[in-house]
Amino acid sequence: MRYVWPSLAFLVGLVPLIAPLAPVPHPLLTVASALWIAAIMWLAPRKPEWALLLTAPLFAVNNLWAQSITTFVVFTASRRITRLGRLWAVLGIMTVLQSAFSLGQESYRTMPLWESLTGSVIGSVFFVLFPAVSGMLLGRRRPMLRLLQERNDYLERARALTAASARSEERAHIAGEMHDMLGHRLSLISIHAGALELATARKAPQLHEQAELIRTTSSLAMAELREILGVLRTSPEPESLDEDTGTRSDIAALVEGSSASLDWSGEDLHGADPRTRRAVHRVVREALTNVRKHAPQARTRVQVAVQGGRVRIQVLNGPSFAPPSKGARRGLVGLEERVGLLGGSFSAGPPAEGGFRVAADIPLHPSVAPVAEVAEVPPPLAAEVLTVPRVVGGGCLGLLTLLPIAGALIVLLLFALFNPTQMNAPYFDSLKVGVTTEEEVMGQFGIGQLGVDGCSRYQTSHNAEVYYKLCYSDGKLRSKEQERP
Repeated sequence: MRYVWPSLAFLVGLVPLIAPLAPVPHPLLTVASALWIAAIMWLAPRKPEWALLLTAPLFAVNNLWAQSITTFVVFTASRRITRLGRLWAVLGIMTVLQSAFSLGQESYRTMPLWESLTGSVIGSVFFVLFPAVSGMLLGRRRPMLRLLQERNDYLERARALTAASARSEERAHIAGEMHDMLGHRLSLISIHAGALELATARKAPQLHEQAELIRTTSSLAMAELREILGVLRTSPEPESLDEDTGTRSDIAALVEGSSASLDWSGEDLHGADPRTRRAVHRVVREALTNVRKHAPQARTRVQVAVQGGRVRIQVLNGPSFAPPSKGARRGLVGLEERVGLLGGSFSAGPPAEGGFRVAADIPLHPSVAPVAEVAEVPPPLAAEVLTVPRVVGGGCLGLLTLLPIAGALIVLLLFALFNPTQMNAPYFDSLKVGVTTEEEVMGQFGIGQLGVDGCSRYQTSHNAEVYYKLCYSDGKLRSKEQERP
């Protein structure tokens, strides 16, 4: 597009050679003005201030088509001059210079001064003010939109980071509370249970197994507490797990205690990550606990499949005729979070055939650490809602002011091409000042080439370099004369 617009401007500037709208200047001046406006169109994106000022000499030549292109020069330059004070100062100087050059035209010299000034003001509004406002609004739309997108992106990231920080602080707070309330008491229970186990071994062997059960249960509770603290804290301590946790024998014991059936395929989980084994244990235990609570009479099947570096667990129970009990689903929510932290997937809900299904897919060796992740920030808005305030603020409505200008030029071109403008000498001689009406002449030869002075000009049939100039007042011929361009 670097040379497309200048080329189009040059062609438009040559239109008076084939379709004159007023007494045209010498053909060389027409070509020169066309080259001048083409050069200005090329310069406008690069030196907008100079392009605006250089439009003034065009108004010394009676080439309306070249002058109309200055509308697009003003529009282009106004989009690129960012300082409003500088823009309006340059536009003011340009308007003064254009008016001064316009007053030097012959057609303006034959008009009263007040009419010339009025025409200059109207032309400035039409050719300068409208396109300048349009370009200014549209030029400021893109940087403002980019700034709003950056601010939206920043605010979304700040919100996500704030939420992640709040979750981390809350988890650390909960972990500290659990440690303060339960850690000390469980430690005391474990110590006293160990002492009781030693004492019963010597003095009451029949109570030795119960004492050992208390000690092992307290140790397991302490290990589970440390595991919970590891999930809640952002820097978890190493977990202390039993060697059989989550293995086939451990899951078989859980299933046997719940009167369910087990279907295990693949290798055992002795070599799996301790976190994975603990997650498998928790999924099966929580699912079986829910079955005992909500569907105690339903048939339950536990399936564990180890293949492809992953373990897939599914606990499925059939429909139950017992009245359903309401639960808070806290256990399922905890399982979903635990499995998600390991990079797995979790689902729970009723299948199509009825009952309830709990499923999890966990990697054997997860690479992610059990830490809180920052939620993904949604991307900035890529599209705008087309509301009236946004259209006006973005400059789209201002851009519409250029459409009437382009439409008017097209109408003038069609009028110039199809309007009969040649008048023969006998008819011109028969015209009487103060008697012949404007309607009569227009009925014979049309409106002619309407000049800026309000007079109509007609080409002569015998000499292409001579024009008949007819001026009207109150619908009647005021003056007639011959003139040369």
